[in-house]
Amino acid sequence: MGEGLSVETEGKTDFISREIEVFQTEAEDLSRKHKMSPESKKLFNVLILGVSFMFIFTAFQTCGNIAQTVITNLNSTDFHGSGYTSMSIIYGVFSASNLFSPSVVAIVGPQLSMVVSGLFYSLYIAVFIQPSTWSFYTASVFIGIAAAVLWTAQGNCLTVNSDENSIGRNSGVFWALLQSSLFFGNLYIYFAWQGKTYITESDRRTVFIALTVISLVGTVLFFLIRKQEDTKAPGEADATNEIPGDSSSAQNKMTRAVDAFKRSVKLSFTKEILLLSVTTAYTGLELTFFSGVYGTCIGAVNRFGGDEKSLIGLSGIFIGVGEILGGGIFGLLSKNNRFGRNPVVMLGIIIHFIAFYLIFLNMPNDAPIAPMEGTDGVAYMIPSKEVAIFCSFLLGLGDSCFNTQLLSILGFLYSEDSAPAFAIFKFVQSICAAVAYFYSNYFLLQWQLLIMVVVGFFGTITFFTVEWKAAALRARGSEYSSI
Repeated sequence: MGEGLSVETEGKTDFISREIEVFQTEAEDLSRKHKMSPESKKLFNVLILGVSFMFIFTAFQTCGNIAQTVITNLNSTDFHGSGYTSMSIIYGVFSASNLFSPSVVAIVGPQLSMVVSGLFYSLYIAVFIQPSTWSFYTASVFIGIAAAVLWTAQGNCLTVNSDENSIGRNSGVFWALLQSSLFFGNLYIYFAWQGKTYITESDRRTVFIALTVISLVGTVLFFLIRKQEDTKAPGEADATNEIPGDSSSAQNKMTRAVDAFKRSVKLSFTKEILLLSVTTAYTGLELTFFSGVYGTCIGAVNRFGGDEKSLIGLSGIFIGVGEILGGGIFGLLSKNNRFGRNPVVMLGIIIHFIAFYLIFLNMPNDAPIAPMEGTDGVAYMIPSKEVAIFCSFLLGLGDSCFNTQLLSILGFLYSEDSAPAFAIFKFVQSICAAVAYFYSNYFLLQWQLLIMVVVGFFGTITFFTVEWKAAALRARGSEYSSI
């Protein structure tokens, strides 16, 4: 009886074991069937990175585009801030924070760095719901720090999920997704503010509550990014530029932080970085112009017949169209581009020079610093809505030419030092943006345009120099090759 029970029990145990093995085998087959390849994971991460930034910057860039106009309508209350001054503080702190942002990313990891930074972006936007001067400028300081960490982590994440064959494509895809942010928020502004000459408290709160929620959605999406070690192919060595975020050793974290800072300082004085810094400086100046100053100019022109406030939104939409078009085209074509990056940058500076000339003809000279009542001034032609919006498109298209090529060349040249390289890039760009926002409080339009023309001309030449050197290295059989 006991033996029969034992045999029966053993039989049941064997049956259960076989069923478990079958289940495990089926689960493994299902997992393999649905498991993404390493390349698919990397592309997935780039797409999630781009979509997350799209949500956050839908909120932030729309905020920046309308901030000065909203604040001008607030200055009859107890609030006495300036959108230009706020942006100057943001980019000034941003530039200084890039000195230690690689160390922060080294300690906490890129994913958590982007999540925390996204929360600070949401906090800054939320300040506009019930603004006060002290909270407005305090939030400007915090978002400056957060921006440095966010963009350093973004550069690292983009580079780790790319190789020499995909960095051009991934840069273009990310840039197109990022600049889609200019479309959605500004589309709402165009329709909601149509025919308005004054922005009410209800209008302001509705817009900024919605923008805060959108920013938070983008922040949460960062959690979907796969860890960097999960994106490597089997047997692939650890990338030297990978910044792990799961080490429990405080000493190792501090060592990585110190090393990241040392690499940043060392890279800052290399010939290539110094030359590219002039190009980067130009992108900082024109970033300030198209993201903050130009929308304010449009909103101040009374001759647009009561549509000037809604035209701010339409301008932002067409800047976004130009950015998306440029990012998509130059990203998709980069792999088959036998002529390198110089033709794209040349196209960018020509487009911008045309835009600056048309803006000079179309916009009143005092538009950037006009009072709440706007300006009735005329430049060299009667202000035209169509020309103003066409210039918005050109500003976006030209900007995408420069930024996609800078992201591409930095990601390839410094694939082993991505976090420090992108930190330097953002340091130079943001300090120039801070300077531009500061002088935007005082300079007439013609002087702002002249500064951009001069810096843009020299920035194009220095970019050509770096790309020509890369071509010479390629001709000698170097590992560096065109993307």
